[in-house]
Amino acid sequence: MRYSKFLISFVFLLPGFKSVATHIRAGEIIARQVSGSEYIFTFIGYRDVEGILFQNGVFDFGDGTIFGGEGGEIIPWVRFDPVNGVERWEFTLSHTYPAAANYIVSYTEENRNEDIQNISGSVNTAFHVETLIIIDALFPNSSPFFTVPPIDQGVVGAIFEHNPGAFDPDDDSLSYSLVTPQQASGLDVGGYLQLNDASFYDDFGTGSSTGSGTPEIFIDPATGTLTWDAPGGATIPDREKREWNVAIRVQEWRKAGDQFIPLGYVVRDMQIIIWDFENEPPELEIPEDTCVIAGDIIKGIATATDRDGDSVKLEAFGGPFQFPPKATFSPDPAVFQAIPASVEFEWQTVCGFVRTSPYQVEFKATDRPIIPDFGKFPGQSNFETWRITITGPAPQGLTANAVFGSMNLSWDSYECSNAQSMEIWRRVGSFEIDPTCSSGIPENSGYELIQTQNIDNTNFVDNNNGTRLAPGAKYCYRLVAVFPQPLGGLSVISEEVCDSLLIDLPVITNVDILSTNETDGQIRVNWTPPYEIDSANFPPSYTYELIRTESLKPEGEVSSLITTSDTVFLDQGLNTEDLAYSYRVILYDGLGNLVDTSHYASSVRLSPNSQIGSIRLLWEADVPWSNIVQNFPYHYVYRDNILADFTDSLVLIDSVNVTMEGLTYLDNGSFNGVDLNEEIEYCYSVTTQGSYGNKLLPEPLVNRSQIICAQPNDIVPPCTPVSVNFTSDNNFECEAQFVCGSNVVSLENVIQWRADTEPECEDDVQFFRIYFSESEDTATFQLLEETFSTVFSHRNLTSLAFCYYGQIGQ
Repeated sequence: MRYSKFLISFVFLLPGFKSVATHIRAGEIIARQVSGSEYIFTFIGYRDVEGILFQNGVFDFGDGTIFGGEGGEIIPWVRFDPVNGVERWEFTLSHTYPAAANYIVSYTEENRNEDIQNISGSVNTAFHVETLIIIDALFPNSSPFFTVPPIDQGVVGAIFEHNPGAFDPDDDSLSYSLVTPQQASGLDVGGYLQLNDASFYDDFGTGSSTGSGTPEIFIDPATGTLTWDAPGGATIPDREKREWNVAIRVQEWRKAGDQFIPLGYVVRDMQIIIWDFENEPPELEIPEDTCVIAGDIIKGIATATDRDGDSVKLEAFGGPFQFPPKATFSPDPAVFQAIPASVEFEWQTVCGFVRTSPYQVEFKATDRPIIPDFGKFPGQSNFETWRITITGPAPQGLTANAVFGSMNLSWDSYECSNAQSMEIWRRVGSFEIDPTCSSGIPENSGYELIQTQNIDNTNFVDNNNGTRLAPGAKYCYRLVAVFPQPLGGLSVISEEVCDSLLIDLPVITNVDILSTNETDGQIRVNWTPPYEIDSANFPPSYTYELIRTESLKPEGEVSSLITTSDTVFLDQGLNTEDLAYSYRVILYDGLGNLVDTSHYASSVRLSPNSQIGSIRLLWEADVPWSNIVQNFPYHYVYRDNILADFTDSLVLIDSVNVTMEGLTYLDNGSFNGVDLNEEIEYCYSVTTQGSYGNKLLPEPLVNRSQIICAQPNDIVPPCTPVSVNFTSDNNFECEAQFVCGSNVVSLENVIQWRADTEPECEDDVQFFRIYFSESEDTATFQLLEETFSTVFSHRNLTSLAFCYYGQIGQ
């Protein structure tokens, strides 16, 4: 293979490079998926104008195919006009891969520019960058690209900041990390030193912008802002400059279900030029993060000042400038302005801009210091990020009309043709939601998703999946438009519409636990007569048969409890400690004919979750009314062991606004300032409040849960996995990967375990957590997955070298 010959030549030619060949400063590879296995790659490189031209580099597609190199195909370079003594060069190549897999795409060329401070012998050191692409039919993907050039400047002793302005066309989430620059595939630059290495400082006392403390170099993993606090001056003669290189890896993540899947990455090798003179960076003020509806025009003004009184140039970068209609900023091109300097941003948004993640506008302010007797020096920069979220407009024209046992819904055609589907949300009773730009249904609003339809459909019949809606309930609906992946995004919620069904059947209002006991528990069940029944067809007097199942849901064996003309029943002899119960009322008219039945309604079931120093309570009930009601928002929490004289009595300790916090409560003793004692078992009960939203029915509907008991710091474990077996599933031997020179990577680790019952533990496993790390250092482990299964596949790996451990959730 020519690839192998090239590697051999590389080894023998390396000592012969000359130190005068000043050359490469920075670069990266951008990948765009055309379709399936076809990609277009663009390498963007930056060089000294005085140095040699880009010429003998090798572009490796990662599947054994290369382009360029000495004697190879001629790379189609495009050269751009120099800026501040630096030229930008780039080329574009297309390639179709033989199969779906992972490929490391790279570009390598000799040499870097001379005298890079943290790369010894940099002029004889190769420049190498790489991009990982993952070809998977389920995850079509193009790489992120950078909107801010990779060469920036700062001064000794002042904080240096840089943001690459990465933008992902697929709206994948991005994370940023610093990595060591490379000189070949799998080979870091030899002797590379971090920017805060002690050799770059007179002493660590001048290593930060405050004049004391150890210098720091870090990158914000979420925003990508690189901070160096602060460049040292030990190797820089007065009023001169020095150059450093760092590499940034930008990793893509895509949400699939409830987890984020790692996709490809791009490595950018960039250069920082540091000057030795005193200069404070400009201060930048930008608009607050905002949310707008597609179709709106966004306007904003960023301003900058400078403590030294220097003039300032303001620029803007980022995603909004990449696709038409593109954002604009004025003045453009940017010019140095007397302070306070300002730049005006404007962007006409359209439906095609809707996506889940916010767009980032990177504002860059650069000053132009004038030093007496030395003239103008390159300025120092400051970055700030403005985040703009674009949501779809609210669906319009929603109407709801009650028909026997169902609700007919209709709405207008949605105005954004690029939307994919329409979600239909329902709750019992009205719930006000502040009509802001925020997309989707807010948590704890009591709304549940009942249907998702194609965006072209404009009507729906809600009959509760064929079991009819609950009599007497006021049903309220909202719509949310959904935009397709990978960009995703939702619309603003529609206006709420409601209608009520007739009370033409009995309506259960209470399933209230009066006593908690394994054998003698008690539940009071109340219901109303059928106030709005058609008495001509179903003449009175009415009788009711009460039936029951032993479950939270209406399933399992049915027991008939009583036939009565009353509307209340005390159910006794129950195991309310361990079981939930559901009830239904069957209606008979005065002639003894069966009319129909009410909806099922269950008791409130309370569950504890023991934690360190606290106990988390969660409760639920399957009822035809809503237990999240704005007019009655509070549920009440009772507990024993409050006062010494009332050890066994339940006392009201707190309330929960369930419209804000949901059906959960954390008892950590904060309500009275007394920490929970891990030696004490605490018992709890919760009282709920609900409503049908119908003025003819009573409210609030008050129902109590059973009493449950738990201890904080519960040391009785669930059953633990007693064995863990690791296997790897590959289509090739690892050695063959390197012998043939291919960078194809398609690896996964399959982790299997079993949880055997141990006599001393409680059999209360609820889930397993899998953690992983590249080392055995416990501080480096990260949560990989939470699963109910006892097998997990860690996919899309470029290496099998990982450590794992498991944890039981109870």
